[in-house]
Amino acid sequence: MKKAFRIGLVALAVAAVGSATAVFNTAYTNDEYASAPFVQTAVLKQGATGGEVKEVQRRLKQWGYYNGAVDGVYGPATVKAVKAFQKKNGLTVDGIAGKSTYAALGMNDSVKVLENDGSGTSSNYTSSDLYLLAKCIYAEARGESYTGQVAVGAVILNRVASSKFPNTISGVIYQKNAFTAVSDGQINLSPDKTAMNAATDALNGWDPTYGCIYYYNPAVATSSWIFSRQTVTTIGKHVFAI
Repeated sequence: MKKAFRIGLVALAVAAVGSATAVFNTAYTNDEYASAPFVQTAVLKQGATGGEVKEVQRRLKQWGYYNGAVDGVYGPATVKAVKAFQKKNGLTVDGIAGKSTYAALGMNDSVKVLENDGSGTSSNYTSSDLYLLAKCIYAEARGESYTGQVAVGAVILNRVASSKFPNTISGVIYQKNAFTAVSDGQINLSPDKTAMNAATDALNGWDPTYGCIYYYNPAVATSSWIFSRQTVTTIGKHVFAI
């Protein structure tokens, strides 16, 4: 249903571009929003939910600190397990999963996210997903506007949701010949704060492309097939299509 709803918006896409930006960017100008503080912290404490919590639970369970369900709910049992892990590793025993605890757990991407001023999402994606998405956005679209960078992230997420593509962010990004940045190695560059923010906005639901699963730069694209796709909108140098 969600996918069908997105596709149903295609006819309204061009007319609605301006209003879509306004929904997510009411407090800042385009440039100010790109450098604004992240929406949510990746530090986890009792009451938190989501994919990041699941990863903490999975690792604690693997190492014998946690016996509960890996359900993504940071409840009393998870707090107790985190405290036991922290005590064993000489960390501050507060039951909160922050930078030091992430590092001890080997969750290096979560550490990197916090080092970039801290970010998380309210979805089932993890900081590893966020960081990889930001890397791809930076590699593919760092010369584009902030909206253009969010749009590239949205295309990746739309592919995850589509039955035509792999169902994980890493699967989509590393699908053979899917992204130039993977082929030429630019995916290995470290993302900047703008790319991190753009990835966060995409994960939190901003889709300036209205459900597109393709984008290309017509000035450099060599595939005749991509030009046959139905254009929805153009943002900067990229054409977004379905």
